[in-house]
Amino acid sequence: MNQSRNKKKLGLWMSTSLVIGNMIGAGVFLMPAALAAYGGISIIGWLASSMGTLVLALVFSRLSKLFLNKSGGPYAYTRAGFGEFAGFLVAWGYWISIWVGMAVMAIAFVSALTVLFPILDENSLASVLTGLGAIWLLTWVNSRGVRESGKIQVVTTLLKLTPLLMIIVGGFFFFNIDNFIPFNVSDSSSFEAIAITSTMTLYAFLGFESATIPADNVKDPGKTIPRATMLGTIITTLVYILGTVAVMGMVPLQELAVSPAPFADAMGIMTGYLGRGLVAGGAAIAAFGALNGWILIVGQLPRATAKDKLFPGIFKKENKRGVPVYGMLIGSALASGVMLMNYAEGLVEQFRFLILLGTLSALVPYLFTAAAYVSILLEKKLPSQPWLGIYGMGSLAFSYSLWAIFGAGEKAVFWGFILLMIGIPFYVFVKWRNKDST
Repeated sequence: MNQSRNKKKLGLWMSTSLVIGNMIGAGVFLMPAALAAYGGISIIGWLASSMGTLVLALVFSRLSKLFLNKSGGPYAYTRAGFGEFAGFLVAWGYWISIWVGMAVMAIAFVSALTVLFPILDENSLASVLTGLGAIWLLTWVNSRGVRESGKIQVVTTLLKLTPLLMIIVGGFFFFNIDNFIPFNVSDSSSFEAIAITSTMTLYAFLGFESATIPADNVKDPGKTIPRATMLGTIITTLVYILGTVAVMGMVPLQELAVSPAPFADAMGIMTGYLGRGLVAGGAAIAAFGALNGWILIVGQLPRATAKDKLFPGIFKKENKRGVPVYGMLIGSALASGVMLMNYAEGLVEQFRFLILLGTLSALVPYLFTAAAYVSILLEKKLPSQPWLGIYGMGSLAFSYSLWAIFGAGEKAVFWGFILLMIGIPFYVFVKWRNKDST
């Protein structure tokens, strides 16, 4: 019986692919152009943000060992550390960030395809139908079980990494060190340039916690989740940094700063027009794979919250394959609505605002989890945990999360606070309904 259940769960490579796939979206293909205004010093910014992310990933990995088979990731850890109300606020904000992120991935998928199919750039109806088609196709795939989603994730992760690895390996044969001189081409001081670029790049690491959320659908979670979290984060970090170095070494900064497709330009130098199409396809697959991973998460997170009676009961209802299909359908419907805003005249600014808000909503759970890490270990009084390991790692993770929120800007922080306040009536309503039903 246990063997039959394990066959339906995510193994190490599927869990690792979930982490990599949710982190590497289409946005990374544009990052070298955004960093070109600062020059080679932006690599230090990448290193700074990656070190902070690795500390956070280590915190999540250690917490996953303490809460075996407990789904919900940051929600579960925050609830254990600070109680159900704090846990609810994390789940509420994180859930919103997921379906907003799904809309962003759907739009990025369509945008990447415009290089291969120009009609998508000319016909709004075709663009909308393509984006909606991607959301609902993957919703159907995910409704068939986590293993089906996992298979898609492994394939899309391998396909999206292929052009990136080709540029990393092949790019150094076309490398020009003069592109890194001067090291800082901006008007900012070196410290300011590093601070700005580390803030710019840290958003590329959102999603490293993905393997912790469907914990009860993972084989041997005590070993698989920590390994997948760290392995996925390390692989993604290497791809980000080495890819940016390779592209900057191939494309002059003046050209890179105005490039709409820097990785495609780099591949064009290596292989010509065919290579540009390969990178465009890689960007589309990257967005498609990330969309698949986030659709899996959009059903799993509220399911864990609903089991603790902090979300409406409909979110924990499962189909015969054990999938919380109603939560998935609700999340996909909300993502579809947000995506349509991008194509509706007069709503584009609201759409951009939701992206900003969704990003902040994903960062706040890291802050809570870092603090909960210290609280939980002190409460458990585990003899194997040294004082420095608790406070040192917890403080680093907390400081990095705080820095990430600061980098989002005061407007995002203000509206993020408002978003959390809106969640309070929802919390009161759910508690009242559950109390009334008993």
